[in-house]
Amino acid sequence: MNINEQYLVSVKKQFEYYKTLAEKAMDQLEPEQLFITLNEDTNSIAAIIKHLSGNMLSRWTDFLTTDGEKPDRNRDAEFEISVQDKANILQKWNEGWNCFFETFNQLRPEQLGDIVYIRNEGHTVIEAISRHLAHSAYHIGQIVFYAKQLKEGHWRSLSIPKNKSKDYNADKFSTKKAIKNYTESELRRMK
Repeated sequence: MNINEQYLVSVKKQFEYYKTLAEKAMDQLEPEQLFITLNEDTNSIAAIIKHLSGNMLSRWTDFLTTDGEKPDRNRDAEFEISVQDKANILQKWNEGWNCFFETFNQLRPEQLGDIVYIRNEGHTVIEAISRHLAHSAYHIGQIVFYAKQLKEGHWRSLSIPKNKSKDYNADKFSTKKAIKNYTESELRRMK
């Protein structure tokens, strides 16, 4: 496997990890908690989901052939929640991720240097992927942090639990060295 193939495999695992991380956080919430905002300057988890979905649909539809900021995208509306329905929000979440993964899975290693545009700014495909990974991780971090706050102490940790780093490291160093993606053990631990 060449380095470009390895990159595509690795970054896909990272996207799968972040998607699962957000879903495990949301699974801990009551449906109505997805729609809570602290004040007018904060977004609910539902609004963050709508925004991530809108971004994915815009960026990854016709990814290689049209600008990533589609003319019919209404970014401002992504932050407005008119119907407080968990099923509707999760449908939007899956719609965005399905669009992304369908497009991503069709990318070939030799396309990583091709140029795509986002708001008329040229990016290599690898830069566009990195931009999307950073954007997704940023907002998924918000979802996890917000969900943890909403649980008010009844949170099941999705990472190394507080004061458990020594145990975690002892377990890791007790195994044989191996080349693998860190997301594999993290996803197993979240189950």
